[in-house]
Amino acid sequence: MPFELTILGSSSAIPTSEKYPTAQVLNVHERFFLIDCGEGTQIQMRRLKFKLARFNHIFISHLHGDHYFGLVGLISTLSLLGNKNDIHIYAHSEIKTLIKGQLEFMKSEMAFAIIFHPLNFKKPQILLEDEQITVTSFPVKHSIPTCGFLFEEKQKLPNIKKELIEKYQIPIKNIQVIKEGANFSTENSETIKHSDLTTPPKEPRSYAFCTDTAYYEPVINIVKNVNLLYHESTFQNNKKELAEKTMHSTAQQAATIAKKANVKKLLIGHFSNRYKKPEGFLKEAKSVFPETFLATEGKTFKIK
Repeated sequence: MPFELTILGSSSAIPTSEKYPTAQVLNVHERFFLIDCGEGTQIQMRRLKFKLARFNHIFISHLHGDHYFGLVGLISTLSLLGNKNDIHIYAHSEIKTLIKGQLEFMKSEMAFAIIFHPLNFKKPQILLEDEQITVTSFPVKHSIPTCGFLFEEKQKLPNIKKELIEKYQIPIKNIQVIKEGANFSTENSETIKHSDLTTPPKEPRSYAFCTDTAYYEPVINIVKNVNLLYHESTFQNNKKELAEKTMHSTAQQAATIAKKANVKKLLIGHFSNRYKKPEGFLKEAKSVFPETFLATEGKTFKIK
């Protein structure tokens, strides 16, 4: 089942003729989660052939415009398309006033509800948990209250060896309980151990989204060992003082977090528009953490 990330936008502050502000799509087993919703998000979603009606969980890291200005437009479009699925928005509590005020001004009548879930900016908080995934928010360090998000795939049950199903004539009704740890008794009262009947499942995958933030070591334990970490890299290290002043990170700092957290791969983005090309960010980060990649718009990263 897929567990993959698509970059819709990776620019900082303002859109350009070539780049859009922050927005990402995480596909977990064909369930689609939108992470941040900068201006132009729905244009990118259409361009990359995503079906808008499949998005009913939206996570907004903070209330700087480049991370949520696309939200009202997306909601309005969903209403015009006749969407009937409720939308869950996980964000700062004030977003409810911002969004509802605009929708009321437009006299929008929608066939779906918008359910707001306020973030906790003081400590990690489980936002969503079901049989497939756990989503946790965690505070980062920025000029206004901001959260990162951790998406963790649930551990799957072991797989039963198909050849043994046939060999021991295991009824369908027994398969689930065997997966859950039971042994199996044959008609001849022979006990076949669970460990002999099954193969271990694949390791669960994980993705952490960390923006906007200054260099902030408390996130290390939260994102430790994730398969993929996205960490903002607004500046290169020659602008380290500016990064500190604006409470953003450099590519080198993002790579340092990745290295200390022992993540498998690092994705960097949110590049300042003062830099015309991203190669300098990549070179700087790779010098610290070789498994670094650019958050290129339109690109999909398989998380494994």
